Amino acid sequence: MLDALFIILGAVLVLWGADRLTEGASEIARRLKITEIVVGLTVVAMGTSMPEFFVSMMSAVKGTSDLAVGNVVGSNIFNTLLIVGVTAMVAPMTISAGTVKKDIPFAVLASMALLVFAYNGEISRLDAALLFVGFIIFMVVTVRGAKTQPQTVPDAGEQVAQPAMKSWLACCYIVLGLACLVVGSNLFVDGATSIARTFGVSDAVIGLTIVAGGTSLPELATSIVAAKKGKSAIAIGNVIGSNVFNILMILGVTGLILPMDIQGITIIDYSVMLGGILLLWLFSYTKYTVARWEGAVLTAIFAAYLSFLIYNL
Repeated sequence: MLDALFIILGAVLVLWGADRLTEGASEIARRLKITEIVVGLTVVAMGTSMPEFFVSMMSAVKGTSDLAVGNVVGSNIFNTLLIVGVTAMVAPMTISAGTVKKDIPFAVLASMALLVFAYNGEISRLDAALLFVGFIIFMVVTVRGAKTQPQTVPDAGEQVAQPAMKSWLACCYIVLGLACLVVGSNLFVDGATSIARTFGVSDAVIGLTIVAGGTSLPELATSIVAAKKGKSAIAIGNVIGSNVFNILMILGVTGLILPMDIQGITIIDYSVMLGGILLLWLFSYTKYTVARWEGAVLTAIFAAYLSFLIYNL
């Protein structure tokens, strides 16, 4: 009963926090005259990736590297297939040319790097260092882009005239939203993991499914809320930025602290992660939009992958 209560309370906190975070981040972007995609790729993506960071770090320290890496791989699969899929079905997502030509390819390269580094069953300190260098390059390129890109016009569905929110309130919304996302996702993961282990599910499968899904709740909630408010730039930036942070920053930092031995994550899992981001890249070239039917295809692939995992328990 307590585990079920944690799951419900965690989901409520995540949804409420996502709403506050989206409002605060959008206002900061408007005041600083930077594009919402840059805010999504940095502030929002890093904030919603904090649950993955904490879970992976603690898992590696406790000697459960399969859970740490499975969390990242599973989260990226959730982000690309389920979150983009569901969000696009709620409201078609408009994607800028810059995101298609620069940000998504960076996420593809990060996924390829993880596949190569983890193929031998471990992530060494050298591998982790190279991943972290990639993260620094991504941040430098993104921040420089914020200085050169013009402020975007409001997305379709966003009202042009909106009452101004005070700067201090917008910052409070961001901090409060992130706090609720981290606390809520942790409650959800604790409850779900406890129930799964009761049934004897392995660390790798728990990491790829329950923990990955729980730590991806912030991205799911934030992207859906942002898309419904007509802020598809924040929604897609959140997903792409989170994917890059998950691999380059989280596994980079975690692997530098403690090299990871990986046994339970298979080539199929890495391939689904890479294939998902490649498919999103392909869909993004169709009029720079992820349509509802394309969202349905991504969601169906995720359902097939999840069914495969459950069948092979």
